[in-house]
Amino acid sequence: MSSPLVLFCAGPGFGLPEISPFAVKAEVQLKMAGLAYAKQQATPDASPKGQLPFLSDDGVLVADSTFIRRHIEKTRKVDLDAGLDARERAWAWTLERLLENHLNPVIGYTRFLLPENFAKGAAHWFDAAPEAVRDGLRQQLLEAVTASMRALGPARHAPDEVVELGDRSLDALSQALGDKPYLMGDRPVAVDATAFGTMSGLLTPFFDTEIRRRALRYPNLAGYAARLMKRYYPDHPWS
Repeated sequence: MSSPLVLFCAGPGFGLPEISPFAVKAEVQLKMAGLAYAKQQATPDASPKGQLPFLSDDGVLVADSTFIRRHIEKTRKVDLDAGLDARERAWAWTLERLLENHLNPVIGYTRFLLPENFAKGAAHWFDAAPEAVRDGLRQQLLEAVTASMRALGPARHAPDEVVELGDRSLDALSQALGDKPYLMGDRPVAVDATAFGTMSGLLTPFFDTEIRRRALRYPNLAGYAARLMKRYYPDHPWS
């Protein structure tokens, strides 16, 4: 019998099992919950919120990784933060906001607004489009991402300022992890899925960026990302 759960994502790319940190988060949380699921590629216009990932649960669509987590915890009676007290849950949510509201936009900035990375990465999404419209589609994507990055903040700063801000968040995350195997202790919880999505996105060797070089200066973060990759994507090549 096929699983009623289907996770819709953009698919692998950029040396990662999923292009989007949010898709990695959602998939790893499904793995943490021990739930059977299928996975399909989709485009954002198929989603109820115009974004990936989204989940289909026997035809009920749930968009946004945070609400996907809420849905599986509620409907499957699982708690991805089991064992954490109220203060620890609050700290985990604080770290998640650091990751998703600050470091993930840095990833978007380096992938799309650094011309060499855009040319190597997202520009190829339109290679199969008719030649007459190919460049126009690439320009439309760049304009949309630039507008989003301006709203989020990074596109308002100089490249070295974006790196400086990202490095401060990496330092905070490194301090929070310390010498623990996972952010909240000896076993992974929901925020580790979020952090893994972010850190793998920053550390992929596919893109040569200053923020990647900064991230590699934190051995505990690099080891943490490698540990989670081995645990949840053991067949994925990682360096």
